[in-house]
Amino acid sequence: QVQLVESGGGLVQPGGSLALSCTVSRRISELYATAWYRQAPGKQRELVAARASDGTTDYAASVMGRFTLSIDNAKNMVYLQMNRLKPEDTAVYYCVTPHDPMPFGSWGQGTQVTVSS
Repeated sequence: QVQLVESGGGLVQPGGSLALSCTVSRRISELYATAWYRQAPGKQRELVAARASDGTTDYAASVMGRFTLSIDNAKNMVYLQMNRLKPEDTAVYYCVTPHDPMPFGSWGQGTQVTVSS
């Protein structure tokens, strides 16, 4: 199991920005993938962004162009920069290693992001 700890959530006004951080207990280069998921009340869990070991990063259509997943291999950190936030981005955000271990991966505790005026 991989230990993951998210931070950086909070309250932000629509149009604002937040940066989430995730500390990973393993070298990111040794992981199959890293990802961010989110879950809002009344909605199913949603994949926000995922980065494969080759560096390929995919984003949900709803966040494309606004969110950026990045990593720092030296620090074992995963980031999610969120810009131009919308109320519908409100959710608990989770840092995930989807395939380490199989089949369910490892999940952080989550961090709340609330976008509201």
